[in-house]
Amino acid sequence: MNMLPPSGTSGAYVWSEHPDRQRINAEFHARPPLPLPGPTRVSHIVLLHDKESRESERDHLALLDQASGWRVMEESESHCMLGYSRIEGVLVRWELHTEFSSYTLIRPLDGSTNQAPTALEVLPVDWLRAIPGRLLVLTHIDMHTATALPPEQKIAEISTASRQVVVTKVAGGRAWVITDFQISEGASRFLLIDAGLTPRQAGRTVQRLWEIETYRVLALLGLPVAKSIARRLSGAENALAMLMDRIGETRSAEDEFSALTELSRLAAEIEHSVADTAFRFAASSAYSAIVMQRIDELREERVQGFPPLREFMERRLLPPVNTCVAMSNRQAGLSSRVARSSQLLRTRVDLALEQQNLQVLGQMNQRARVQMRLQETVEGLSIVAITYYGSQLVHYLSKGGSKLWPELSPELATAAAIPIIAVLVALGLRRLRHQLAADTNASGL
Repeated sequence: MNMLPPSGTSGAYVWSEHPDRQRINAEFHARPPLPLPGPTRVSHIVLLHDKESRESERDHLALLDQASGWRVMEESESHCMLGYSRIEGVLVRWELHTEFSSYTLIRPLDGSTNQAPTALEVLPVDWLRAIPGRLLVLTHIDMHTATALPPEQKIAEISTASRQVVVTKVAGGRAWVITDFQISEGASRFLLIDAGLTPRQAGRTVQRLWEIETYRVLALLGLPVAKSIARRLSGAENALAMLMDRIGETRSAEDEFSALTELSRLAAEIEHSVADTAFRFAASSAYSAIVMQRIDELREERVQGFPPLREFMERRLLPPVNTCVAMSNRQAGLSSRVARSSQLLRTRVDLALEQQNLQVLGQMNQRARVQMRLQETVEGLSIVAITYYGSQLVHYLSKGGSKLWPELSPELATAAAIPIIAVLVALGLRRLRHQLAADTNASGL
C-alpha cells in the first residue's frame, strides 16, 4: 500500500505551520555521512568556540570563495559544505555544535600507501591558522584498500611496537581499524583498511571514527575539573564535620546563630561549585555515552593479540568519566548534608525563639493583668469622683431650689442623690466595658 500522498496535493492544506517545522526537519537531515568510493584521506579539526569566535566563523568560511576555487554545495544555520573545483572530490564540511565547531576535509587518494601530505594541505595555511576558536581535536584518517595495504602486513609491522595499539575488525569483518589514540606531530591518526565496504558504509565508518575521537576528548574535559574540586570538597566536608561538632556543643542562642551563619556560607560555596561544574560533568557523561554508542555501531570483531575499541575505552575512558560522575554525586550529597544540617539548626533556633516569645508573651500577660487591676481601681475611684461631683451639682441645685420651696432641705436631697448617682455611674461604666468587648470580638483582635 502506498503511504505517500499523491504529488501536488499538499498545497490544498490550509493548516497553520509551526515556525520551527522546516528548520527542525532540515536539522534532522543535516550532516549525513558522505559516500567514499575509494581510498580517501580525511582530516578532522574540532575547536572550542566562545561567543566572539562563534559569530565570526561564518565570515571566516566566506573567505573560501569561488576566486580561490571553492563553492558552496550545501548550507544551513549550523552546517556548510564546500567543494573544491581544482581537485575532483575534495570537500570541506563545517558543523556548528553546542560548545564546539568542526571542520572536516575529505580528499581522495590515488591508491598509493606512501606518507603523502595530510588532507589539510589543500587549504591555505593562513586561512587554517586564522580559524576562530581553540584547538581541541586534530585527527587524520587514512582509508586504503586491503589490496593496496594488506591488513596482515600492517599488523606485522605494529606487532613489535612498544606502545599499545588498537586493532579491530568492523562492519562485519569488511574493514580493519588501527589506531593508538596518541598525538603525534600535533594530531591523532586512524588507519582504515577497506576489505569490502560499500561507499556509504565507508563514509559511515569514517564519520564514526572521527566522532569517537572527538567525543572521547570532549568527555575527558571533565577530568581536570573533577580533580580541581576534589580538594575543595574535602575542605568543605571537614568544615561541615567541625560545624556539626559545634552544633552539638552550643549552649546559647548566640552560638547557634554563629553556627547557622557558617552553615549558610558553606552552603553558598557548595552551590556555587555545583553551578560551575554541573554542565561539564553532565556533558562528560553524555559524550562518553555517544562514544560507546558509536563503537557499538561499528560492530567490532576482536583481532587476536590486540584490544578492540570497546575494551580500550572501558579501560581508558570510563574511569575518568566515572570520576566525574562520582564528584558530581559527591557534590550533590554534600549539598544535601549541608541542607539537612541547616534545617536542623534552624529548627533549634526556631525553638529557642519560640521559647523566648513564650516568655515575652507571659510577661505581657502579667503586665496586662496588672493593668487590668489598675484599671478596675481607677474605675472605682472614677465612680467615687463622678458621684462626688454629681452630688455637688445636686446640692447646688437643691440649695437654689430652697428659695422657691423652703421645705426642701439641700442636705437631704444631696444625701438621697448620692446612691442613685453611684448606681447610675457604675451601670454606665459596665455597659461601656461590654460595648468595648463586643467591638473587639467583632474586629477579631
